[in-house]
Amino acid sequence: MRNFLNDENGFVVSAELMLVITLMFCAAAVGWGAVKDSLANELNDVSHAIGSVSQSYSITGLSKAKITGTHSECAASGYNDRQDDCDCNIIEYVDIDGKDDPSTLAFSEDGTAI
Repeated sequence: MRNFLNDENGFVVSAELMLVITLMFCAAAVGWGAVKDSLANELNDVSHAIGSVSQSYSITGLSKAKITGTHSECAASGYNDRQDDCDCNIIEYVDIDGKDDPSTLAFSEDGTAI
């Protein structure tokens, strides 16, 4: 009975195994946490990129005059994308000299630019 109580060979192996398994679990938890943070940051970047897309457009009207009256006419139209609550303010728009930005143009009721 004394030999059985003093024998710790199996206990040492079991404790070492539990320590290794615990360390492996901790390392896996830290690794998955890093993956979660990286994935959340990338999805945040994608959402900001989608939110910064301007959906503004404008179409110039055309008309062909006839000697007496109008021969044909195509009305102008446009849409100015206003900022929503979910749009991001991180990405700034840069104006290019010489190119009109349709989102800044104002149109009258007949479709002509003001």
